[in-house]
Amino acid sequence: MYSLINAFPNVCPDSAARGGPVTSDKKFWQTLHFQVLVGIILGILLGIVFPKTAESMKPLGDGFIKLIRMVIAPIIFCTVVVGIANVGDMKKLGRIGVKALLYFEVVSTVSLLLGLVVVTVFQPGAGINASPSTLDAKSVHTVDFLLNIIPDTVVNAFAKGDALQVLFIAILFGLALSNLPGGRSIVLACDSIAHAFFKLVEIIMKVAPLGAFGAMAFTIGRFGLHALVPLGKLLLCMLATCLVFVFVVLGTIARLHKFSLWKMLKYLEDEFLIVLATSSSEPALPGLIMKLEQLGCAKSVVGLVVPSGYSFNLDGTSIYLTIAAMFVAQATNTRLTAIQIATMLVVLMLTSKGAAAVTGGGFITLAATLSALGTVPVAGIALLLGIDRFMSQMRSLTNLAGNGVATIVVAKWENEFDPVQADAVFTPLKEHSI
Repeated sequence: MYSLINAFPNVCPDSAARGGPVTSDKKFWQTLHFQVLVGIILGILLGIVFPKTAESMKPLGDGFIKLIRMVIAPIIFCTVVVGIANVGDMKKLGRIGVKALLYFEVVSTVSLLLGLVVVTVFQPGAGINASPSTLDAKSVHTVDFLLNIIPDTVVNAFAKGDALQVLFIAILFGLALSNLPGGRSIVLACDSIAHAFFKLVEIIMKVAPLGAFGAMAFTIGRFGLHALVPLGKLLLCMLATCLVFVFVVLGTIARLHKFSLWKMLKYLEDEFLIVLATSSSEPALPGLIMKLEQLGCAKSVVGLVVPSGYSFNLDGTSIYLTIAAMFVAQATNTRLTAIQIATMLVVLMLTSKGAAAVTGGGFITLAATLSALGTVPVAGIALLLGIDRFMSQMRSLTNLAGNGVATIVVAKWENEFDPVQADAVFTPLKEHSI
């Protein structure tokens, strides 16, 4: 099996042949991150100057997200199957899985507690005095929340694009192949199919600037910058919490494991800009898988940790759920006892694992969680409708950073990380920085 780097000769032209550092002869205005940034800026300007026209740009953003989402299920399936098959040793496979889940749970709990501390100290909902009876509960769409990991049929999981169900099938299929005589040929086929889909992603990414433009134009045109003013304190709390989590919590984890968080964030700048524009971490999944493998993380680790992290390691979503739930309680003057708050945290710890990595997934999960708890009025989350898109951007960016760090950490725990390759990849970032 050849490296994912070879599947992206146009993205990493100099490293494709020798697996070396990422270099490119492109001028900065020809790079993807610059073009996406221009698309974001133009979208903001159009949204401010011509809001009605900007709203009509929504299909551009939605179309780009759909293009990416159509390849997510097969990419998750193939990378997980190949990752499990490459492990070979069932004890090692179980060890990687346990370490990843342990890391996910500890860090997600820290993010929940951090959100609780910030929202309790700054009280962003205090003084709003909203009455649930006056809020439009019809605008809040709740769902019966179930961690329905087992699909009705294998085909149904792929048809719905349910990442958690696809992950479940891939794990079982990978385990079956690892014990199947002659299963290696199927693994090789899955690897080839994965590379074909990554090549398709490379083609899709050519329209990323257009998708970023459409998504950002719609966001500003529909909600306007004025939507930030009434709930600015809540947005600042969310932003501050995410920044503290990324640079303090994740930064500390990175230092303890002897790698640079800042270099990793710089390395993933294309993915961060796409997430910023689309308010979803899902479009960044293919690029994240490819870049982490290129960075020196073993394919077996990347294939297991990244897809599972998109379901179980949503740090930004955990922060959002805690802050949003407490904000609604404060805004509606709902007093919660210490036991009720502790119960809410436990429930959020579980429900955050089922939050989709797509736009609006966290909002739906919040509504479902509050419905299940019954202590905080669900209608109160109507207060968040105007700014949920902006909060979605913050939680998605944090989710992406969290999954990048988690993969490197687990790879280092397993001695499946190549520091020499990482240094070779990181070094050109300084030489080719804008």
